[in-house]
Amino acid sequence: MAATLRPRVLSSLTATLSLLIGFIGCSSAARTSPPAKLAKDSAPETAVTAQLPPAPPAPVFPVMLGIDVLASDGFASIKGKRIGLLTHAAGVDRRGVSTIDVLRHAPGVKLVALFSPEHGLNSLEEAGKNLPDTVDRHSGLPVHSLHGKTRKPTREMLKGIDALVIDLQDIGVRSYTYASAMRYALEGCFENNVEVVVLDRPNPLGGLKMDGPSMDADLVSYVGAFRVPYIHGLTIGELARMAAAAPGVLLVPESVRLRGHLVVVPMRGWRRSMRWPDTGLAFTPTSPFVQDYASVVGYAMTGLGCEIGGFSHGVGRSHPFRGIAYKGRTVEQLQKELETLRLPGLAFAKVTAADASGKLVMGVYVEVTDWDAWRPADLSFCLMRLACKWSPSNPFANASADKVSMFNKLVGSHAWWNALRRDGARVDVEGFLADWRQRALVYQQQVRRYWLYSE
Repeated sequence: MAATLRPRVLSSLTATLSLLIGFIGCSSAARTSPPAKLAKDSAPETAVTAQLPPAPPAPVFPVMLGIDVLASDGFASIKGKRIGLLTHAAGVDRRGVSTIDVLRHAPGVKLVALFSPEHGLNSLEEAGKNLPDTVDRHSGLPVHSLHGKTRKPTREMLKGIDALVIDLQDIGVRSYTYASAMRYALEGCFENNVEVVVLDRPNPLGGLKMDGPSMDADLVSYVGAFRVPYIHGLTIGELARMAAAAPGVLLVPESVRLRGHLVVVPMRGWRRSMRWPDTGLAFTPTSPFVQDYASVVGYAMTGLGCEIGGFSHGVGRSHPFRGIAYKGRTVEQLQKELETLRLPGLAFAKVTAADASGKLVMGVYVEVTDWDAWRPADLSFCLMRLACKWSPSNPFANASADKVSMFNKLVGSHAWWNALRRDGARVDVEGFLADWRQRALVYQQQVRRYWLYSE
C-alpha cells in the first residue's frame, strides 16, 4: 500500500530536525547469461515424443521493490493520470524489467515523458557532465535532462503531467547525486502543483550504518543536498518523506511545501539490517564506476579520501573505489602504513590488474572483514592525513580554489577543512571521527519518525 504524505500532517513532528536541512559522481550494461541449450534427445528412433526436462522454479525474491508493489496493487496510485518518470538504468523491477517498460504497459496509465539524472538515462555518462534533452530511442518518449541547463524540472517540462514518478537507485552515501535529483524534483513539482510518487528501493548499505560528517548549512549543494551524515542510513523514499515534512529541507516557501503532495510506495520484505546481498536482487550498475555492490561499499569508505592529496582509486581498469594507490610509494609501503592504522573491520591486500594498455599494475585492495565493526568514514580521513605525511607540503593548503570548493561541498565540514589545512599530518582524525559518530547517534534517533521499515 502506498504511504501518502501530506506535509501539513507531519509538520508538527519536525521541529527538532533543523539540523537536517539539507558526489563524487557516481557502468556498463548488465550482462545476462545466454539461454542454456537443450541436450539432443538420446531416446531411440522409435520414440514418439521427446520429454523435455521440467522448467526450473521461478526465483524467489525476499524483497519487492516499490515498482513491484505498485504493479501488484494495480497501479492504483497513478491510474488515470498522465505520468512523467525520473529514472535511470537501475530503475528496474525485481525481474530486471525497466520501470519505463512497466509503466508504458500499465493499464490505465499514460506515460508521457521521461526525466534523467546525472549520468543520463543509461547511467553511462561521465560524472559531472551536463547532458542535453533528447528522445529515448526505445520508447520514443521525450527525455528531459535534469543534469543539463537545469537541475530542477521546470513548469514547461511538467506541462500536461499529473504526477512525476521517481524510481532511482541510491547507494546510501550523501554525495551520490540521485538523492539530490529527487529533492530538486520535489521542489519543482511542489512549485507547480504536480504530485510526486517515489518508488522506494533498498539502501545497499542497509538502514543501520550512519557515519561521517554531517553537512554545514552553507555547504548544502547538489553534491550534498541533505544535512545528514555522509553515510545516512535512509532509503530514497525515507529521504523524500523527511524532505517533504521537515521545514527548511526543500528550498521552497513554507506555503508551497505544505500544499505539496508526496506519495511513497514502500518496498515489501526489506528490513534495515539488510545489505544488498540479502535482498536476493541483482545489482544493476548505477554509474560508470559503481558497477556492483563491492564498489558501493568502496565509494562509502574511499571516495572522499581520493579527492585531494594524491591517492587514486581503482587498480588498472578494475576494483573502482576498492583498490587504492599513491604515486611515488610502493604497494608494500602503502599496505604497511594502512595496516598500522588498525582500523576496525578492515584488511588490506596487494592486488594486480591490467590497465588500459594491458600492462599489469598493482594496488592495495580494501576488504571489509567485520561489517558490524566497520566504520565507513574512517579510511578516507586517514588517507587525507597520510597524504599530508607523504607530500613535501600540505596538499590541502596548496589546492586550487575550485578543488577546495568542491572538496568542502563533498565533506560538508568547515571545521575539518580548517584543521586539515592548519595541522596537516598532525590533524586529530580520531577526535573528529569520534565526534561525528556521537552526532550520528543523535541523528539516528531524530530521523526514526521517517523510517518505513523495522530493523
